[in-house]
Amino acid sequence: MKIAIASGKGGTGKTTVSVNLARTFGVPVQLLDCDVEEPNAHLFIRGNKLKEEIVTIPVPQVDEALCNGCGECGKFCKYHAIVTFGTAPLIFPELCHGCGGCAMVCPTKAIQEAGRRIGVIETTKSDNITLISGRLDVGVAMAPPLIRAVRERLQNDMPAILDAPPGTSCPVIAAIRDTDMVLLVTEPTPFGLNDLSLAVDMVNELKVPFGVIVNRMGSGDERVHYYCEKKGIPILLEIPDDRRIAESYSRGILMVDALPEYQGLFHSLIGEMTSFEKTGGNTNYAHV
Repeated sequence: MKIAIASGKGGTGKTTVSVNLARTFGVPVQLLDCDVEEPNAHLFIRGNKLKEEIVTIPVPQVDEALCNGCGECGKFCKYHAIVTFGTAPLIFPELCHGCGGCAMVCPTKAIQEAGRRIGVIETTKSDNITLISGRLDVGVAMAPPLIRAVRERLQNDMPAILDAPPGTSCPVIAAIRDTDMVLLVTEPTPFGLNDLSLAVDMVNELKVPFGVIVNRMGSGDERVHYYCEKKGIPILLEIPDDRRIAESYSRGILMVDALPEYQGLFHSLIGEMTSFEKTGGNTNYAHV
């Protein structure tokens, strides 16, 4: 089962849910940190690093001796990563998505591809958790290719938790697409509700079943609950606004380790998700 943890905005507790859920599983589980611009799961899941892999994407290189300046490559590229003005093309590697289309349409075969480094993927083992964490290089503009590379390391023979980037933009789509379920983490505030509604629209567009987790329960108002009730969205977990949770988090200690009384919350969440899997996607989990 592939479970994505997402949120409409940053700071709601998405990583808190991801790492504590992974620790509570009790069976071998994969935790994929897809927030490659700001990965932080490794601060809580510490163990033995198994390997580090460099990730590249293919970008075009032009043999000017073969290029006739026809401009077909520039016409094909929708991202304007390669342009020509009747001469050898100009290439903007930062805009290239690595699709290879420019090389395919070149009539003189003047374009070849070379790998351009965009980041690294680290694999760490800690007890029952295999942490696969992507880290985008400084200055690289596009996160989705690295997120897809992280997801390619996913093994289908064990549960997987995908800690998605915050927001509703392209990196989030790359992380949560084709998962079995999305858990949307929010907080009971007007800002939390606004960004939750955006995230709900996103997962509905992708047609992925989902439920809501309310973090810091008791710190705001009931608007999130009214919204979920009106839309028929299940609230699968409520995490209290407990100062002790924040204190353990600031020390890099998991909530379920520092405060064992909270283990039951995550065990109940696993029960909810297991029930969802057995029902094959019961529409009660999301019907907006």
